[in-house]
Amino acid sequence: MTQVIKAREGILTKELKTIARNESIEESKLQSLIARGRVVIPANVNHRNLLPIGIGEGLRTKVNANIGTSPDFDSLQEELQKLRTVEKCRADTVMDLSTGGDISRIRREMIKATSLPFGNVPVYQMVVQKSFESQKFVEMEPAEMMEYIAMQAEDGVDFMTIHAGLTRRGLRWLEERRRVAGIVSRGGSLMAGWMFHQDRENPFYTHFDQLLEICRRYDVTLSLGDGLRPGSLMDATDHGQLEELMVLGELVDRCHHAGVQVMVEGPGHLPLSQVEINIKLQKTLCKGAPFYVLGPIVTDIAPGYDHITGAIGGALAAAAGADFLCYVTPAEHLGLPDEESVKEGIMASRIAAHAGDISKNIPGALDRDQAMSQARRDLDWDKQKKICLDPIRFEQIRKKRSTRSEACSMCGDFCVYKILEGKDI
Repeated sequence: MTQVIKAREGILTKELKTIARNESIEESKLQSLIARGRVVIPANVNHRNLLPIGIGEGLRTKVNANIGTSPDFDSLQEELQKLRTVEKCRADTVMDLSTGGDISRIRREMIKATSLPFGNVPVYQMVVQKSFESQKFVEMEPAEMMEYIAMQAEDGVDFMTIHAGLTRRGLRWLEERRRVAGIVSRGGSLMAGWMFHQDRENPFYTHFDQLLEICRRYDVTLSLGDGLRPGSLMDATDHGQLEELMVLGELVDRCHHAGVQVMVEGPGHLPLSQVEINIKLQKTLCKGAPFYVLGPIVTDIAPGYDHITGAIGGALAAAAGADFLCYVTPAEHLGLPDEESVKEGIMASRIAAHAGDISKNIPGALDRDQAMSQARRDLDWDKQKKICLDPIRFEQIRKKRSTRSEACSMCGDFCVYKILEGKDI
């Protein structure tokens, strides 16, 4: 049985109990949220060393880190090192987006190596494998696609991005009203290419019941991909994006009816003024299902700094009710992220997630900030180091810019707390 079916039957799983304890939420309340599809626990029955987390309403905003090979950089060892960085930087989940090398081996080694919930995009391996076999993805039949998904589920993948909401109706709209950036989702473009070539409806949409059977068997959480997410501010919140979102709402209902855990992915590139309304629309159309957003990226002119543009949008999205942030690295739009880019992306998204949690009044979110403020007033550097998000960077800057004063080198003996030392104000 899946986590949602067990919650509906009143069974408090060990995963639920762990999350309730870690998030300071009553077990009965968490059970109700899972049963109603407002919280998911990505926990494939075959991921043996998993440390479970919850994603959704009333819980801390989670952060995902994407890693994975490309045709130009396909080293398993490099990806395993990135995985260690992901864990060290305390991302909540990791996704393998590999498109180079032995993808099955890479996936299996990563799952074996990590206790983080593990996600992927199954269609990527289909494309790469068909290329190895000198065949074309667009000629695959739906039955073979389902075989790939079942294989990956059996390996222990906890959540899968499936672009099932991109339909021929959505594509017709794009053909009639051209976007500035077109389709920027790789999974979305692959499914669009298949539909154009086959002159048929999206196989993930037409064979959705079969997909649900696989997910129910292994308790894979479906992450319904946004194939028509905007890749330009000029395309934000357009008809194509909203058309797909309404289809995703229909698919959420089918997941709930089948006892399959589900969350919904969202944009993308959005002006600041449109972030909140996008979250509200998703929550309304998708029955409160957890919302997983990329960024959002709030300006298109900052390549090399998109971890910052994504963190700005991510903080607003989290405050408005988004539950899960996919990190954006400085390499976004430029190239495959290296280990340092992975770290910078995670830390920026963690800051955004925490800022959102404070706004949402998540239990305990503000406690750490209060403790930091007191430690700063006390000039207690050891305590500040323990409280902060990145103790290593804290220590590096302190050592590099050291001072003879007890205060920092910005003010030295002119520090406000030294000037007013002993005054109870």
